[in-house]
Order: sequence, then C-alpha cells, then structure tokens
Amino acid sequence: MVLSEELSFFAALFGVDTNPTVGMWLLYITIVGLSIVVYKLGFAKKLPILKSVVIYFFLALGGTFLTFLGVFLPVAEGLVVAALVLIVYKIRLHQSKKQESTVK
Repeated sequence: MVLSEELSFFAALFGVDTNPTVGMWLLYITIVGLSIVVYKLGFAKKLPILKSVVIYFFLALGGTFLTFLGVFLPVAEGLVVAALVLIVYKIRLHQSKKQESTVK
C-alpha cells in the first residue's frame, strides 16, 4: 500500500507525504480559511467583536482536528463544495430580492 495513493486531493497537492511540516501547515490554513468562508456565507450574523473572536478561535481550534482528518479524508474538498453551494445560494437569493424589489 502506497501512502501517496491514500491521501486526499489537498493533502497530495500540498505534498504532506514528501514535506510534512509545510504540507500540514498549508492544509491547516486551507481548512481554516474554507471554514471561515463557509461560516461567513452560511451562518454569520452581526456579532460583537469579542463574540466574533471567540468564534474564530474555535474555528481555528477545530481546524487543527480537521487537518489531521483531512490528510486521508476529503475534509477540505467537502468545505469547497459547501462554499460553492452557499455561494450559489447567496447569488440566487440576491437575484430574487432584487427582482422582488423591482416588481413592487
């Protein structure tokens, strides 16, 4: 069994098997960044600054755990799909509201 065949797409892309230190950091940054994007697109509300800091802290903390899972499981890929679905949803919602306001 070859390790490089078992890696997820982003783990293989970042070379986690050849350069683990840099690869894991890049995977961590990708997962945390995508988690923040998904949070902002799907769940974020206007919050006070301290509550926002707490949420982003826990997103970063959870990203640590997800990074270890993301080496062999498609965590980052799932976050990309979630972000794309939410982007399409936001675009359609914006178009719907714009169309509704022009009809009135």
